[in-house]
Order: sequence, then C-alpha cells, then structure tokens
Amino acid sequence: MKKVLVVHYSQTGQLDSITKQFARPLVSAPDVQVTFENLCPEQPFPFPWPFLTFLDTFPECVHRDPPPLKALDIQADDDFDLVVLAYQVWFLSPSLPMTAFLQTPLAAGLLKDKPIVTLIGCRNMWLMAQEDMKQMLDGLGAKLVGNVALVDEAGSFLSFFATPLWMLTGHRGPFLGGRIPRAGVSQRDIDGCDRFGIRIRERLRAGGPLDETLLRGLHAVTIDDRLISSERTGKRAFRLWGCLLRTLGPKGSWQRKPVLVFYSVFLIAMILTVVPLGVFIRKITTPLSRKRIARLRADFATPSGE
Repeated sequence: MKKVLVVHYSQTGQLDSITKQFARPLVSAPDVQVTFENLCPEQPFPFPWPFLTFLDTFPECVHRDPPPLKALDIQADDDFDLVVLAYQVWFLSPSLPMTAFLQTPLAAGLLKDKPIVTLIGCRNMWLMAQEDMKQMLDGLGAKLVGNVALVDEAGSFLSFFATPLWMLTGHRGPFLGGRIPRAGVSQRDIDGCDRFGIRIRERLRAGGPLDETLLRGLHAVTIDDRLISSERTGKRAFRLWGCLLRTLGPKGSWQRKPVLVFYSVFLIAMILTVVPLGVFIRKITTPLSRKRIARLRADFATPSGE
C-alpha cells in the first residue's frame, strides 16, 4: 500500500476544488492511501477581506512570520511515499498558513528526504512564491519533484481587476456587465488537473522513481516571461515596505494604518505608470536578452518543465 499525504489550505475554496480533482485518481485507487490535512490557523483569515486587513497581511507574509496553527492529526514520524503541498500565492509569496506549517517541527520530520509535489492555484504571478517554496523545502532536506501551477483564465490585465474584486467582495463575478470577467481558474483547467494524479498513480504502481521526471510532458506550468521582471521588482518592494511596517508595530496596530493607506495609493500609482513603462522597455530589449530569458524560463519551470 502506497501512502500519499496532501497538505492544503484554501481561503476561497477554489484550491480545495483543485486539490480534490488532482488527487481523485489516487483516492479512487485501492492500492493507494491518501491522507488529507487541512491547515487551520488558530485565528482564521477573513473572507472576503476588509481592504486594510488585506494590506496589513503582506509584511508578515513576505517575511514568513508564522501564525499559530491548530494541531494536525499526523505525527512527525509518519512515513509517506509522496507529499503534496497545495498552496495559494499571497503577495508574491506562499500563503501564511503554508509557510507556518513549513516552519514547524512536524514538517521537519515529515518532509525530510521525501519527494514533494507543489500545487498552486493563483491569479498569474507565482514564480517568486515558488522560489520561496524551493528554498524552504531545501532547508528541510525535502526533494521537490514536481510543480503544478493553475492560473486565472481572465489573463494578466483583466484578472488584475477581477481577482481583487473577488477577494474584497466574496463574489467571483463577472462584474460591470461582463466587462470584468469571472475571477479564478477555469473549470476546464480544474477538471483537467486529474491527469497529474493519474501519472502519480501510474508511477507509484510501477514502482518507478519519484523524481523530476514525474510530471514532465504534462504541461504542468507555463512561464510568462513578461512577468519575471515585474515579480522580482514587486517582491523587493514588498520586502522593503514590509520591513518598515513591521518596525511600526504588530499586525493590526493603529500605527500601521496611515502608512498602509499611503502605500495603497503608491502601489496603484506604480502599477498604472511604472509597470506599463517596464513592459515597453522589456519589449524593445527582448532581442538582446533572449538567452538570459530562456535560462530563466528553464530555472522557473524546474522541476516539471513547461
């Protein structure tokens, strides 16, 4: 009997749907035992988000300050053949419940020397979050053998409006008579992610290696090289502003609120001015950096490949 552990957290419920479909072929297999562990913060994160509460979460998120989690049912010495970590992306970082789990002694015991598959459901910018995940897993002595990233169907521009509206109102849309499309990963992409579970089931049954070839050729990720520079710049900015806000006081303190209001205006201004300028600059310099971009694409696609 092969044993698979699935650790997940979903604030909206979308990632839970993705996770269930991903694991469906494993759950239905009589020779595979699947254990699901849902991460539950002791103080639940709200959904929909109040605007300032949403912004006030990013300093701790990008600096990996772990919120307390409720105890899980598994033990550090439990042995699994494969571990799936299903996480959302918050502020270009793994969501706080997942980073909190990865900092526990439980995770240190469970994940050491174990093959890991990460499963992401997000708007569209996940590269920096996955780099954080790679770093944390490496620190735990785990072996990342696959990554799956499902992104919103609305596209980069329209999802910039659709996803925040979903987070702040609790409604997926569409909005404004369809001018802003429905937020979230398409049902077609969700339904299709059982192909990864099928491949894992086949590899487990065959006794084949759970290595970086596990999800190759299944189009597990797509790298949008137009977002690489934006993600790197955004991550640096989040870290700098996060440092400032953490020095002002803890999450929820009144000292942070004026700075958060100013930062929200600053962020919108940057998105409307600097980001389009960066897109234009990248477009005209692309012929000069094709080799570097190709190398970056390959690095970010590791281990699943595009």
